[in-house]
Amino acid sequence: MGCESFRIVIISLILLGLYPDSPATGERMKPMRFGNFAKPFLIALSAIPVFAVAALAGVPKPWQTGLQPSATPVMTDITAFHDLLLVIITTIVIFVTCLLLYIMWRFSASRNPQPSRNTHNSLLEVLWTVIPVVILVTIAVPSFKLLYKQDTIPKADMTIKAIGHQWYWSYEYPDNGKFTFDAQMVPDDEIKKGQHRLLETDNAIVLPVNTTIRVIVTADSVIHAWAVPAFGTKIDAVPGRLNETWIKVERKGTFYGQCSELCGVNHAFMPIKVRVVSKSAFRSWAARAKKKFAAIESPDAEQPASVLAQAPAQTQ
Repeated sequence: MGCESFRIVIISLILLGLYPDSPATGERMKPMRFGNFAKPFLIALSAIPVFAVAALAGVPKPWQTGLQPSATPVMTDITAFHDLLLVIITTIVIFVTCLLLYIMWRFSASRNPQPSRNTHNSLLEVLWTVIPVVILVTIAVPSFKLLYKQDTIPKADMTIKAIGHQWYWSYEYPDNGKFTFDAQMVPDDEIKKGQHRLLETDNAIVLPVNTTIRVIVTADSVIHAWAVPAFGTKIDAVPGRLNETWIKVERKGTFYGQCSELCGVNHAFMPIKVRVVSKSAFRSWAARAKKKFAAIESPDAEQPASVLAQAPAQTQ
């Protein structure tokens, strides 16, 4: 959330502070004073909580430039690693740019009619070897730790199974009643106020908060990918193969994802909707879901025409 808030402050300062007078009035623009700077700065700071609350919904926002707020320990580490890399690469870019500008000024032809003929400098050669090695080690250590954390599945409290079809998802709850249901995208003409186009499903995954969940992913047609940005999760669903990952959602809310592997003409119409609730609410939902989906014998249901109508016509 820090990077996104910082961007909000900077953009607000640029739009409000650097241009205190509107060019449309024909008035001469005055130099920026402390008062002109302080006002937009305070406005920008006051806007941060509004943006922060909105972002916690686990859904992409228009003009969003940063990562979604993390909802799992893995995503928290991904965000921290991203911020570390951002600091490192920004420092390198600023250093190299300043160095180039200094070299162009200090060693220009006008200042050095007789250029130096030195070709070696032991200290510089050691530095430009050691410093990159230190930078790479600084990047490698948290990178390997993060990869290990993602791939090592802790003891799970429950398991769910996600199956990719053309073009929708079905889910199984083997530990909570052994029921199965399909999650089809809600068509545009059925979207209600407050819902998100191309992200809503008729049935949502429901998970308990603060619970370690093992997620098994596969497919029955072509390769898909089950991805939820706020969870830091993206794993391929491969026909004939079981892949697995894990999540532990640390806050309640609704989170959205999509299939992230090109899988055919309706690839853009395979959303993922996850509702995270309290453990007691999950138990109540699981009891109702077991009865609701008891009549479903197989997840391989035929895809409705309303979903097919959302896809563009396939060209020959």
